[in-house]
Amino acid sequence: MSDQLSFTTADEDLWQQYDELATRAYGHEVSDITALREHAHLQVAIRGGRVVAGGLGLLVNQFFGGSPVPSAYLGAGCVAPEERGEHLATHMTAERLRPLQEQGAVISTISTSSNGYARRLSWEAPVPVFAWAVAADDLKQAFTNDDFVTEHGLTPDTQGLQRDLARQWNGPVERPDWWFPWKHTKSGLTTYRFHRPGQPTAGMLTLATKRRERHGMNLVVHDFWATDQTTAAAMLTFLGRHNTRAETIEFRRGALPPYPCLLNNLRHHRLTAEAWHPWMLRILDIPEAIRLRGWPADLDATVPIEIENDDGTRDRYILRITAGSADITRTNTTGQVTLTRQQLAVWYAGGYRSTTSAHMAGVRV
Repeated sequence: MSDQLSFTTADEDLWQQYDELATRAYGHEVSDITALREHAHLQVAIRGGRVVAGGLGLLVNQFFGGSPVPSAYLGAGCVAPEERGEHLATHMTAERLRPLQEQGAVISTISTSSNGYARRLSWEAPVPVFAWAVAADDLKQAFTNDDFVTEHGLTPDTQGLQRDLARQWNGPVERPDWWFPWKHTKSGLTTYRFHRPGQPTAGMLTLATKRRERHGMNLVVHDFWATDQTTAAAMLTFLGRHNTRAETIEFRRGALPPYPCLLNNLRHHRLTAEAWHPWMLRILDIPEAIRLRGWPADLDATVPIEIENDDGTRDRYILRITAGSADITRTNTTGQVTLTRQQLAVWYAGGYRSTTSAHMAGVRV
């Protein structure tokens, strides 16, 4: 194409142009482009005075090892249909990351249907993430915990509980103040909180409903945060009581915790699991990502490692972990462990549960 391509941060006019382009490229309006305007960066590509590509970027913290790590959270990206096939998405991704890295992002996460493309750019899906659907009648039969009080509405202590529980896992966003209102409006969410009589809030869930054509509704759980399995059982009891209106209860990807609070208690394993766009992680700044992550206080280790770059070269490092902190520095020492950039992302997120699983995934030791 003859017109030169340029990249820039969107002003008001370019923001509107990109909104129109995204509607054409996706085939429907992308509500986040409007809803996140006050919080997101929008980088666009321009050719011949027209916006031909772009995408949103949010600078947020994500918890890893219990510590908040600055992350470039990318979404709502697209390329004009007439511009596809020219590798514009690759250049656009670099431009979207640049301002977020300048503001401190050391990792990046995305959710995309183009998994192969993302992996070529060093993102990787650290763990499998499923959505689950279970018959409401099966929930009602399996869970009967009545020791908890259920209350409607979001409160500051509920938000604090969610933040505390999120620290226990790798990947959850440390939600800024605008996160809950955005999600509640976007998905039409209703919040419920759970506690024993006279005790602090111990559980929180958010759900959305959609009326079915003939009778009842579909019920979809977006958030499911519980301090322990007893609280989780009380929350599942509450969901089971929707059986008179909802045929099935759906749990969105990642809504349920990894431990089997649901599967082990059902009388019949009549669930449906659905894989969808995985969340994918990329390490942008290796030394800073290692330093900022949380580490076990009782771990004391020094390991020479080699990390393969996308061009086939390798960088050698010494990784030191002690007393809950870590650092990684360049070295000439031959590594004991060799990781690709994608394998580094899986390891960073705790995706390798054992040395055997790492070996089976191709990590060389």
